Amino acid sequence: MELIWQGISQAFWLLIQGDPEVLRVTLLSLEVSGTATLISLLVGIPAGTALALTRFPGHRAVVSLVNTGMGLPPVVAGLVVTVFLWRNGPFGILHLLYSPPAMVIAQCVIASPIVVGLTLAAIQNLNPKLRVQILALGASRPQMLWLLVREARLPLLAAVMAGFGAVISEIGASMMVGGNILGQTRVLTTATVMETSKGNFDVAFALSVILLGLVYAVNLVLTYVQQRGRAL
Repeated sequence: MELIWQGISQAFWLLIQGDPEVLRVTLLSLEVSGTATLISLLVGIPAGTALALTRFPGHRAVVSLVNTGMGLPPVVAGLVVTVFLWRNGPFGILHLLYSPPAMVIAQCVIASPIVVGLTLAAIQNLNPKLRVQILALGASRPQMLWLLVREARLPLLAAVMAGFGAVISEIGASMMVGGNILGQTRVLTTATVMETSKGNFDVAFALSVILLGLVYAVNLVLTYVQQRGRAL
């Protein structure tokens, strides 16, 4: 219990003193996971909407694949991305391994199925007659799609929170494709593991507290937007 209080006080002082390494690691965590979440939304919402509104041979198999991907272990995502970005891999010529872009790619692989799956569920949960009513009022197909997404905005915000929460807290993929390099690819989760392995439990707890605070702050904003939209 004493270690926990030491970690909380250490986190407080690290933030108050503006420790440059802690700030760098925190900002990189937010940058990598925020970028990965944004890309996952740009890919996942259209894909989930398309899956919800269309039927084709193998549709159930694709949906099952998406649902399986929602539980994809981060280490598996890290392994796949590492193989593709390895110097002898298909994209090794890009030299992205052990860099923030590689971490973004790995986190996109983790977050995208979550966004697709939750978007699919949100759109399917809408009243089927809503599409007919929108088209009957003279809306074009793009306008109809936009109105459906807007109608499902509350559960879609939950998809944003779920996607961000999955990637900001993962460790396996970031460690594998980023390498935990000081000043380059070290983020809060990998730094926490490193400090724990060194026996610096107070620092590890401090980093964990900062990570939890960061996740809470982001989710607080998104929850406020979600509940405000519900009130409207």
